[in-house]
Amino acid sequence: MAVPKRKKSRSNTRHRRAQWKATAPTLVECPTCRDKKLPHTACATCGTYDRRQVIAPSA
Repeated sequence: MAVPKRKKSRSNTRHRRAQWKATAPTLVECPTCRDKKLPHTACATCGTYDRRQVIAPSA
């Protein structure tokens, strides 16, 4: 198994980790209630998906 010869410095570790970025989730507008929701999922507010009622709406 390969073993590193030298310890990675703290600056190199932090420089590498600086590229890890969290991206904001893409939100789309529900065509029924105009609330924001994740794409390709049922709306949590009105319970519709593809303009059909699929789950009971949350109160």
